[in-house]
Amino acid sequence: MCTLTSKYNVAGPRYTSYPTVPYWDNDAFSLKQWKETLVKSFRESNSTEGISLYIHLPFCESLCTFCGCNKRITKNHNVELPYIKSILKEFILYNELFDEKPIIKQVHLGGGTPTFFSPEHLDRLMSGIFTIATKAENCELSFEGHPNNTTKQHLEALFENGFTRVCYGVQDYNDRVQKAINRVQPYENVLMATSLARAVGYSSIGHDIIYGLPFQTQNDVIKTINKTITLQPDRIAFYSYAHVPWMKGNGQRGFKDIDLPTAEQKRLQYEIGKAMLIKVGYKEIGMDHFALKTDSLYKAQQQGTINRNFMGYSDSKTRLMIGLGVSSISDSWYSFAQNVKNVEEYQNLVDDGILPVFRGHILNDEDLIIRKHILNLMCAFETSWEDESMFFPELPEILVNLIELEKDGLVQVFSKKILVTDKGRAFVRNICLPFDLRLKRKKPDTQLFSMTV
Repeated sequence: MCTLTSKYNVAGPRYTSYPTVPYWDNDAFSLKQWKETLVKSFRESNSTEGISLYIHLPFCESLCTFCGCNKRITKNHNVELPYIKSILKEFILYNELFDEKPIIKQVHLGGGTPTFFSPEHLDRLMSGIFTIATKAENCELSFEGHPNNTTKQHLEALFENGFTRVCYGVQDYNDRVQKAINRVQPYENVLMATSLARAVGYSSIGHDIIYGLPFQTQNDVIKTINKTITLQPDRIAFYSYAHVPWMKGNGQRGFKDIDLPTAEQKRLQYEIGKAMLIKVGYKEIGMDHFALKTDSLYKAQQQGTINRNFMGYSDSKTRLMIGLGVSSISDSWYSFAQNVKNVEEYQNLVDDGILPVFRGHILNDEDLIIRKHILNLMCAFETSWEDESMFFPELPEILVNLIELEKDGLVQVFSKKILVTDKGRAFVRNICLPFDLRLKRKKPDTQLFSMTV
């Protein structure tokens, strides 16, 4: 495993989209095109499958130094209500483009820290959303909660609005690791937050754990996994720490590079944690995710309906996903669009009646085919071109580039199909890399992505 780790530990995308954001053709993108593809997607899918909403709530009271997300650090809670009003104004701007009422199939509140906001303001947000749109019968609503500040009132307010899934950021239970990443939260807080969610009635509770953190050892991972198992979350995201300080300035410099585990140590942390989870009944889902057989994410994988987008893995799929809030990314399937990253700029644009989009990408025919292949590999660990529409001219060359991965036992390549082996699942990002024609055609001059291991 160490030999493979050394061999395949290269910089590469996580493939929450294709093309990846650094390879969007922003010069060929316009707000007019975005609106056109958005409306096209809405008309094709709203009445049959509905749409998804991702709502970005960027405020945090303190900075977690492992975090690469867009956030605003403040203890001033007076920012809550103006921001929520801006979110609702932005959704109204989108609604004005549609010729019928949106049907919401999926909502996810991300951050930042969604539970920075008061229960009353979260209720106002969701009540406002469902005044503008219709909630689908099988609507899936989820949010990210901080174990230190998620209260029973938060859980009840969102549950009454239809939320049934919550995900808590745990990361690691070792005191030294927590202090290094400025995320100090004792096990007792996670226990309380998890127990409260169950008592309120949440049907899916997730925990996020990270390996490869500063000062983290194999024993730390073992202890964290053991404590996690005692709480029996329905889903577990077991993420690799993405060290990208060149992209986030000093936000990830609360420690030195020398404090991080080596690539080999990091991979061993993952393999140990994965084995522990599988031993007690968790099933591997896609990349870095695990779920109990009773959870809807596992059922979606078994039924072949699992999806992956900017919100991660999901058990439901919509063609159109609208991102609301600062820095949010929208996906019409035919195009991507990202909102401005500054809170004040975002609010000013929305107040002026302008969609706050500052960049995007219109997918061409090649992009759409490759996107399907990468989604297949990330979600189902296989892809094929039995259907002629999935063939493209560069495919034979890609198959040649997969020979080395096949020799290493990571993939099986057939005449019209590729299968990722059990051994290869840990390297699925590397397996997707040969398909990334945009990356191949324009190698970056500087490092853009985190390491794949």
